[in-house]
Amino acid sequence: MFQEKIDLANENMIVTPWVVSGEIDYDKLIQQFGTEPITEALLERIKKHTGDLHLQLRRRIFFSHRDLNWILDMYEKGERFYLYTGRGPSGGVHIGHVVPWLFTKYLQDKFGAKLYFQLTDDEKFFITPEMSKEKALSLSYENALDVIAVGFDPKKTKLISDMKNAKVMYNIAIDVAKHVTASTAKAVFGFTDSSNIGIIFFPSMQAAPCFVESVFEKKNVPCLIPAAIDQDPYWRIARDVAPKLGYYKPAQIHSRFLPGLGKGGKMSSSMPETCIFTVDSPKVAEKKIMNAFTGGRSTVEEQRKLGADPSICTVYDYERLMFESDDEKLIELERLCKTGQILCGECKQILAERVKEFLIEHQKRREKAKDLVESYFLQS
Repeated sequence: MFQEKIDLANENMIVTPWVVSGEIDYDKLIQQFGTEPITEALLERIKKHTGDLHLQLRRRIFFSHRDLNWILDMYEKGERFYLYTGRGPSGGVHIGHVVPWLFTKYLQDKFGAKLYFQLTDDEKFFITPEMSKEKALSLSYENALDVIAVGFDPKKTKLISDMKNAKVMYNIAIDVAKHVTASTAKAVFGFTDSSNIGIIFFPSMQAAPCFVESVFEKKNVPCLIPAAIDQDPYWRIARDVAPKLGYYKPAQIHSRFLPGLGKGGKMSSSMPETCIFTVDSPKVAEKKIMNAFTGGRSTVEEQRKLGADPSICTVYDYERLMFESDDEKLIELERLCKTGQILCGECKQILAERVKEFLIEHQKRREKAKDLVESYFLQS
């Protein structure tokens, strides 16, 4: 599989569509992937249209982009854009997946945009030896419940299962595939002679939603993709092919990764003890948080005297990325942490209560979504 490594001074960072590990240097990623940082000027331009900035913009959770200025140009000319994001249903949904979905909902609400949400069940079937087609499709439905529970506008949101909606996806994907050589796919994704031909074709399927609205409307429609930056290689393929097919290049806005509750690394379903899943009971979630890694000292006395380090604290990260919307309160929490006026146990308990409240409400909406899920899927 694709293993694009970036060697730093003391760390080995790997960021691929399948693997994220090591200390993540986002400035290095911008250089490596050739994207652009989101500037203050760009934030102000967004704010003119939205009236306010989502906390994930204010705090640079979304930090990088391709052609975001262009898509705002188009919007200001009266041309609506649509949103495209997705999820590879390899297992249950955790809070790390939900974070960028909340931002996507903000974009939908503020710009009145349609959303196509792709569930790449075919990819998970191709790359997971023990995954059956039936299991992959079942996970798509389970993950779809969490997407719906976020609260996307049902009139402007369509879920796409690559397996369920194969007819629509395939007919766009073959147009893409015809213009992507094997050498390009190998260079971008690191495919080898032992890679199955399904996963080699799959990038064309992931590119297809970049053009789906243009196909449906029979005219060019701009597309904006909010997603974590590890998915960027797919959009490089889509952007390269777009002019050859007569479509606009999809614009992108990239997020950072939500860390797990352990020491370092992206939140990953493969380490369930470091993840808070959306179906976790409040009691289980609280236990995970109380065992989380923090930037605290070895003793209470030492922490009272020297303070803690919020920059390496997963509890503080959760507050910053999702659970504390008030910037002034977040700054105050950081001050109390650094000066030893609040201890890690207190911070954990505050976060645990917020996470439990979130889970209770999300799970209620998730249960209701079971009666609605079919209506959200694209009909094909």
